[in-house]
Amino acid sequence: MNPRIKQVYKELNKLKLDGLILSHEPNISYLTNTRSRDAYLLVSKQKNIYITDSRYTTEAKKNLKGCTLLEIKGSVFKTIADACKKLHFNRVGFEERYLPFAEYNKIREGWDYGIELIPTHGIVEELRQIKTAEEIAKIRKAIEIAIAAFRFIQGYITPGRKEIEVAAELEHFIRYNGAYASSFDIIVASGPNSSYPHHLTSERKIKAGEPVLIDAGVDYLGFKSDLTRVFFSGKINSSARRIYDIVLAAQKRAISRIKPGVEISEVDAASRQYIAKKGFGRYFSHSLGHGIGLEVHEAPHISGKEKSLLKAGMVFTVEPAIYLPGRFGIRLEDICLVTRKGAEVISVTLDK
Repeated sequence: MNPRIKQVYKELNKLKLDGLILSHEPNISYLTNTRSRDAYLLVSKQKNIYITDSRYTTEAKKNLKGCTLLEIKGSVFKTIADACKKLHFNRVGFEERYLPFAEYNKIREGWDYGIELIPTHGIVEELRQIKTAEEIAKIRKAIEIAIAAFRFIQGYITPGRKEIEVAAELEHFIRYNGAYASSFDIIVASGPNSSYPHHLTSERKIKAGEPVLIDAGVDYLGFKSDLTRVFFSGKINSSARRIYDIVLAAQKRAISRIKPGVEISEVDAASRQYIAKKGFGRYFSHSLGHGIGLEVHEAPHISGKEKSLLKAGMVFTVEPAIYLPGRFGIRLEDICLVTRKGAEVISVTLDK
């Protein structure tokens, strides 16, 4: 039996559910160990049913194990409802974050007897937090390709070059070096644009002596990477150097706190308190980091509000920052793996 699906069964028992309708593709990919597209997965002890249309059935037959393949004929929502009826379900869970209200209603319309649709949250996401050796290997490869891309782009960041041109070169390099694609829209933020945490890469031309913040990652076999570095085309002014050194020190402090059993909020605090002590607390406006794997942003959430404990096998970013409005921003982002004794910075070979 698939050990991942077996864990889901335990949660269904706790919630007294007959089955669970999964609609979030990363969760389906995780449970089936294959890359899911345009599909639903119905999980139950009686039968696990992978529901998709004729575009993907041949591919699914080849890759799926431990699931019954059900091809959609007509309405996907009636197909789901009919499958639940045949299994005589009374209480069926669904992913409250990912099933749109309109789809929820259409599935309910397909039932002609009293069945309950029960919202659930985080059942599969909790399992995904602890990475297997195989998953970690894929994340390492995604990081390796991203690091090569950052090294390549250094020679392309010159005055007069547009942000979008730098992003295009990165995208080209990533695809030609083993990645499926970039894992999100690449951010290239020059000068004052770097003061926006999620700047939309523009046609602004890079100027000499200003910081250029690049946030990029790749998708390798479904697994993601996400790194940020700041480049300078020319001499680094004293103000930027001072902020850079504060952010770098804050990151080191956070990483030094990473080990199993530590409350996640403590890791965030180690970095945030240092930045505040240096007088820039209000300029660090987001959480310290986020889990990464099948999604760029997934559990665990590395923030001051997160009271859960770190566990070996978790993989997440550590990305302290200072954004000075209208001037510039500095963010350094690396990916860490929680080991039995502490933390391994997987992206350590990318120079800072």
